[in-house]
Amino acid sequence: MSVREVAVQAYREALPALAASVVGGLFAGVVLGGMRAELRDVPGLLVLVPALLATRGNVYGSLGARLSTGLHQGLVEPALELDDRVTAAVAAALANGILASLFAATVAFLVLRVLAEPVAPLPTLLAIALVAGLLSGVALTVAVVSVVFVGFRRGYNPDTLVGPLVTTTGDVFGISFLLLSVRFVLALGGM
Repeated sequence: MSVREVAVQAYREALPALAASVVGGLFAGVVLGGMRAELRDVPGLLVLVPALLATRGNVYGSLGARLSTGLHQGLVEPALELDDRVTAAVAAALANGILASLFAATVAFLVLRVLAEPVAPLPTLLAIALVAGLLSGVALTVAVVSVVFVGFRRGYNPDTLVGPLVTTTGDVFGISFLLLSVRFVLALGGM
């Protein structure tokens, strides 16, 4: 293959995923813009949003990279029937995502306290981070595993798909489930 053919193939594979990423990012921005009441009700939540979204990208991007590497090396079969390697990678990603969310909530709480800024009680922030981390983790795991395996079976390079996929689904599911978890925790009396 010539350099031109490789470049054309890379753009052909990446452009739809990048276009979906732009649309997903705009959707996440609209949801975040509509969270004004929740952001007022839970002081410190806005500080937590970038950390939670970055966590999704880092943790589930790593999951996608592990799966892609396993597929390229022939260590993982591109079947939706999970083997021990895939199960272990998924479990590690879910655990890391939840722990990172709880850590981010704790650090946000402590930093805002040190800065004497208004902040919701730590249990409220932890509950919101836990619910959002769990819900978005499950959704991202399903999305990453499905797209990587299906893309690989159809001849696409999963490494090309993982970045935009995780960015888009992480933002969309992350913000959507954050909104849902805030409403859920406040409905249970958190604050």
